[in-house]
Parts: sequence; structure tokens; C-alpha cells
Amino acid sequence: MKAMVSVKDLVKRYDGKAVVDGISFEVKKGEIFGILGPNGAGKTTTLEMMETLRPIDGGSVFIDGVDVEAGPDTIKRLIGVQPQSPAFQDKTKIREVIELFAAAYGEKVDVMQFLRDVELEDKANSFVEQLSGGQKQRLSITTALVHGPKVFFLDEPTTGLDPQARRNLWSLIENIRERGVSVIMTTHYMDEAEILCDRIAIMDNGKIIALDTPKNLIKALIKRGFKKKQEVEQANLEDVFIDLTGKALRD
Repeated sequence: MKAMVSVKDLVKRYDGKAVVDGISFEVKKGEIFGILGPNGAGKTTTLEMMETLRPIDGGSVFIDGVDVEAGPDTIKRLIGVQPQSPAFQDKTKIREVIELFAAAYGEKVDVMQFLRDVELEDKANSFVEQLSGGQKQRLSITTALVHGPKVFFLDEPTTGLDPQARRNLWSLIENIRERGVSVIMTTHYMDEAEILCDRIAIMDNGKIIALDTPKNLIKALIKRGFKKKQEVEQANLEDVFIDLTGKALRD
């Protein structure tokens, strides 16, 4: 299958130091691809170069066959971006926010359907500043999808969310993948990456040090002789929390 995203020998330097150091990978259509790594590994910088937000110092990125450097305006129509900290204009109703984003792309959309997709229909006439953190994240996701992008970027999308909102966002991301959209995400939650991602690239010091499916990465670790105390649990504390307080969102 032809890659939807192709990254080849990508480099970003600051003060002569490569913070992204010649990385290469591909992302297929309809794949959730995770980029993991400690703080300072180069994850966000990598995403920002792919999103046309930072200049590329070396190598190349192609999205749906379009060179990011040569065609940034075309790329902006091909991608959707959900940042770490979404920010919207105050004193604006959320239905108006969606209308504004759609208009920026020259699109006319069914605003209420978009809101139903992210369980915000009953908040259509609420102001942005009245939304909870989880609601703002869901609004951010829907505004990033108004123009029907082929690739969707999420940078640590569930940071700071409660368990219900976190699991709801997982379902939204899986639904986006089911539409054939390629999803590229960063996260510090290993359980999140293991559940959502079809493949994972692990970065450290600007380089990709491992790239495979979550299952294959775990198998490789075990083959290298890794062992830990065996404790087979049927549930964890988050499962207890969800069971006692309910799966429904608390908005």
C-alpha cells in the first residue's frame, strides 16, 4: 500500500545541534501511528515540521504525494491539527466556532452533526469559556476535521483529562481512523499508545531507536531476556473508577 505520509532523513537543528537527527518512517492510510519518547526527544518538533509550522533543515516530508516544503498551502488543506493546548476566542458560541473554521476552508458543514459526533450537541449555544477541559479537546478535534483532512495530528491529546473523558477521546480517535484518516499522535501514556496505535516509533535524543507494532516491541523486549514479576490482574484501578462512577462523560 502506498504510504500516506513519507518522512525521509528529517533533520531540525538549533544552535548547531540536531534535535531531530535524520529520522525516517512512513504512515499508511487509515493507520494510527504513535511517536513516543521522553521530554526533549524531538517528538513535537517532528510534528511541527510535518505540519508546516517549523522549517525543515534537512531531509523531506511528503503527505499524499505532496512535498511539505514545496507546497505548504496544499499541505494545510490535507491535514488537521489538534494541539496540546487548544485555544479559542472567548465570547463565541461553539457552533459559531465550527462555522468560522469551516468558512476559513471555504466549507459549508452540518454544524450539529459535527457536534453530535463529539457529544457536544447540547452545548451548541454555550460559550467556549464555559467548556470543561475535555469539552475543549473534543471541540478542538471537530474543528480540525471540518475540511475533511487525510492526515490528523494529535500532540498529547489526553493530558489532564479524567478517565471518562480520556476513554471517550480514545473512541473518537478510533472512529477517525475508521473513516480512512491517517492519525499521527504523541503521548506519554504507554497504555494509551498500546491500545490505540497500530505502530509506534520510539524517539530519544532526536533519533528513532525502535519502530514496530506494540506487540512486536513487547515480544522483542522479552526475547532480550527481560523479566518482571508476574501478576495477572483482571482489572486495574482505572477500571474500578470507571465502574463505580460510570462511563458517561461528566461535562
